[in-house]
Amino acid sequence: QVQVAESGGGLVQPGGSLRLSCTASGIGTSMYFMGWYRQAPGEQRTMLARITNSGSTYYAGSVQGRFTISIDSAKNTVYLQMNGLKPEDTAVYFCYANNGITYWGQGTQVTVSS
Repeated sequence: QVQVAESGGGLVQPGGSLRLSCTASGIGTSMYFMGWYRQAPGEQRTMLARITNSGSTYYAGSVQGRFTISIDSAKNTVYLQMNGLKPEDTAVYFCYANNGITYWGQGTQVTVSS
């Protein structure tokens, strides 16, 4: 059974940084990818970035240059480094893992406010 768990959310001032972590327990060692979405109140969940366990990345245009996704394949853990945070980045951030089946975490709240 694959379990996905995020951590690292919180309150940060505009212009600040946060690093989110996500571990996919039981995902195995075959090809898989992990990524991040976010969902602001009243809005749809939107894709931010994804990375394969071999390190190939993809970013949504809205976060390109500010957010960086990385992976520690040995730990089945993905990170999302978020810099230059803006109030509009406030949302619940969800991690997922996919090895042919998609597994979602519970989400972690990120609030950007002064």
